[in-house]
Amino acid sequence: MGGCSIDGDRELTSSAALTLVLVGKTGNGKSATGNSIIGSKEFESKRSSSGVTNTSELSTIELEDGRVLNVIDTPGMFDSSLDPETIGEQIVRCINMAKDGLHAVLVVFSICSRFSEEENAVISSLVALFGTKIYDYVIIVFTGGDELEDDGKSLDDFLRDSPDALKEILCLCGDRRVLFDNKTKDQTKKAGQVQQLLSCVKTVLEKNGGEPYTNEMFTELQKKHKDLQEQTEKIQALKLTKEFTQHDMLVLIEQMRHNQLKLIIEMFESKFKEIQLKLEKLLEEEKSAREKAESNAKEEQKKSKEEIEKLKKKLKEAKEAKEAREAKAKEAKEAKEAKNNEAKKAGKAWYECVIL
Repeated sequence: MGGCSIDGDRELTSSAALTLVLVGKTGNGKSATGNSIIGSKEFESKRSSSGVTNTSELSTIELEDGRVLNVIDTPGMFDSSLDPETIGEQIVRCINMAKDGLHAVLVVFSICSRFSEEENAVISSLVALFGTKIYDYVIIVFTGGDELEDDGKSLDDFLRDSPDALKEILCLCGDRRVLFDNKTKDQTKKAGQVQQLLSCVKTVLEKNGGEPYTNEMFTELQKKHKDLQEQTEKIQALKLTKEFTQHDMLVLIEQMRHNQLKLIIEMFESKFKEIQLKLEKLLEEEKSAREKAESNAKEEQKKSKEEIEKLKKKLKEAKEAKEAREAKAKEAKEAKEAKNNEAKKAGKAWYECVIL
């Protein structure tokens, strides 16, 4: 049995703030999970025409031990329908929010939907962007705990029949997983699942020596953001003149922001394209496999129906043949009985004639 056990003695002793980021496919319940962790409705699932949350958001809560917990909710950061610039903006915004680094990455899957290549691509995208070291910081959060409870099943029951790809992901993540019921009103249950998550976070901290995740790309992004802030502050410190208006300053700041984002996108672009092409290929393969399976199922169903019809026909013929045999046997029996009766009558008549 995997997951993270709840141990009341395992306190998060460091005074530094913890930062958790929620990632996952759109609709898996990232915002609802964030709200469950925070303990109030801080994250809104605001939908745009493309069906995703508009932008990354951060909310903070103080834990019972006094430690600050930052939770970042992201949009469909690795959604294949989004363009590289939009994805880049969200990643930059997320990293800027995690100024002290990421202490854990919560990858959200839903037990209510089939585990697909698109789900698998979330992990693949994380690894492509941040390297295999990111596995040491990943905790898998399954939403839809209410559905499992209604079915009388546990998370272990669900995972027992899960695809090999999901089992491999769990293995790579040290089997750190937790089940969330974001619909429950039971305060004890709410507190229990958050405590189990924090226990997983504690495991991640111990594994990584208490150090948050970072790499060259992460550090470079933070440096570029810091440079932009410093340049923006310098521009804002300039006195307004007739030659240099407020509008001019805004234009300069926007241009710097655009140039910085362009550099960042260039850092990510080749990886984005690689990820998107791979995802599109996997989704196409999955679609073809599904269509082939459906076609085979229909063909088998057709064959099965034909076999059933043949069996029905044979059964009918056998039944008719049996009825014919039974009718013939009955007829023969009746004829025999009639013949016997005639013989008896003839014998009786002879007897009466001879005796009398």
